[in-house]
Amino acid sequence: MMAVGTAVIGSFQFGYNTGVINAPQNIIENFYNETWHDRFSEPISRITLTALWSLSVAIFSVGGMFGSFSVGLFVNHFGRKNSMLMANVLAFVAAAFMGFSKLATSFEMLIIGRFVVGLYSGLSTGFVPIYVEEISPTSLRGALGTLHQLGVVIGILVAQIFGIESIMGNASLWPLLLSFTLLPAVLQCVLLPLCPESPRYLLINCNEESKAHSILMKLRGTDEVNEDMQEMKEESQQMMREKKVTIPELFRSPMYRQPIFVAIMLHLSQQLSGINAVFYYSTGIFERAGVSQPVYATIGAGVVNTAFTVVSLFVVERMGRRPLQLIGLMGMAVSAVFLTVAMALLDQLRWMSYVSIVAIFSFVAFFEIGPGPIPWFIVAELFSQGPRPAAIAVAGFCNWSANFLVGMCFQYVEQLCGPYVFIIFTILLLGFFVFTYFKVPETKGRTFDEIAAGFRQSAGQGADKYSAPEEFNTLRGDDPDL
Repeated sequence: MMAVGTAVIGSFQFGYNTGVINAPQNIIENFYNETWHDRFSEPISRITLTALWSLSVAIFSVGGMFGSFSVGLFVNHFGRKNSMLMANVLAFVAAAFMGFSKLATSFEMLIIGRFVVGLYSGLSTGFVPIYVEEISPTSLRGALGTLHQLGVVIGILVAQIFGIESIMGNASLWPLLLSFTLLPAVLQCVLLPLCPESPRYLLINCNEESKAHSILMKLRGTDEVNEDMQEMKEESQQMMREKKVTIPELFRSPMYRQPIFVAIMLHLSQQLSGINAVFYYSTGIFERAGVSQPVYATIGAGVVNTAFTVVSLFVVERMGRRPLQLIGLMGMAVSAVFLTVAMALLDQLRWMSYVSIVAIFSFVAFFEIGPGPIPWFIVAELFSQGPRPAAIAVAGFCNWSANFLVGMCFQYVEQLCGPYVFIIFTILLLGFFVFTYFKVPETKGRTFDEIAAGFRQSAGQGADKYSAPEEFNTLRGDDPDL
C-alpha cells in the first residue's frame, strides 16, 4: 500500500493542477492587466485578456498531450519507479516558474509553468496506472487501479478548498496556490526510493528473475508467489515470440487493433462525457442557477466527486468494470437531460435552480462510478507487457486531446446553444453506452495474458469476422455475474 500510495501522489498532482486555475481567475486576470499596463502604459483589451486566460488554462492540456505521448520512452528505458522519480524535476521547474511569476511581473512565466506542469501531469497519467497495475495482485487490480482516480479527485478538491479567497485564492497568495505543487513532489522524491520497482518490469524487461521474486514476496507478504512468477514467465515467453510493439504497430496489427480501439474510445468517453465542462465552468453554472455562494457549491461537487470514487473503489472488484462503466454512462446521460431542462426553465421556475444543482451532483457521482476511474486502469489490463506502454501513451494522448478540445470549445458552444449545450454530451454519452455494451470486454479476475489471449483469439478469426460478444464471452469465463 505504501508503494501504491506513493505513486498516487502523481495522480494528486494531476488533479490539483487541473482544478487550481479556476478559483483565482479574476485575480490572475487582474495581474495580467496590471502587467500589461506597466509594460505598454495602456489597459489590456478584453479580447487579448480572454486569449491569454484561455491559453493559461489550455496550455496545461497541450503539455499533457506531449507528456502522455512520451510515457513509453521513459518506462521502457528507465523503469517504472525511476521514471516517476525523474518526472518530479518538471514539477520543481513548474513550481518555480508559477511561484515567481508575480515577483518577476511576467505572465509568460505563469503560462510556461502551466505548460511544464502539464508535461509532468501527462507523464504521471501514464506512469501511475502502469506501476499500480503491475505491482497489484489480480484480485485487487481494479480496486487499487481506482486509487489513481481517487488521487485525481482529492487533488481537485484540495485545489478548490485552497482556492477559497480566505485561504490562498487572493491577490497576495495566489502564487503560493499555484506553486503548492512543489510540496507533493518533494514528498514523492523522499518516498519513492523506499518503494520497489515493478517485478513485472524486472522479470520481463530486465530478465532479473531473482530480484523480481524477492520483490514480489515483499509486495504479497508471503513466500507463496510461484503462481504470480509463472504467469509473468508465460507472459515473457509470449513477448519473446512477438516483435517489438511500436505505436504504428498497434494500429497495423489485427492483434492490437481491437484493444487499442477500445482503449481510445474509453478515454474519449471520459473526456467527451462533459465532466470537464461541468468542472471548468461549474461556478458560472451555479451562479446562473441562483446559488449565492457558488464557490462552496463547486466544493460540494468536489466532495461528491471524491465520495463516489471511494464507492467505485469498493465495488469495482465485486461488480466488474463493464457494468460500472455502463451504469455510469447511462446515469450521466439522464443527469444531463435533467440539467438541460432545469437550465432551460430557470427563468420561469425559480425552484429549477435546485434541480440543476442536484443534476450536477448526480452527473459527477455517476462519472466517478464508471467513466472516471475505469479508463485509466482498464487500458493497462487490455495489453500485455510489450505493447502496454505504447497503448497507454496513445490512450493518454487521446484523453488529453479531448480534454483540450472541450476546454477550448465549450464556452463558444455554450454561447451558441445556451442551456441546450448538454444535449450534445447526452448524445455522446448514449453513443459511448452503446459502444461499451457491444465492444468492451470484462477484465475482472483475469490475468494480463488471459485478456491478451482473448484478443489474439479474435484476431486469429480475422478482423472482418471479429465479434465483440464472442470476445466478451471469452474473457468472461464462467463468472455468471458478468
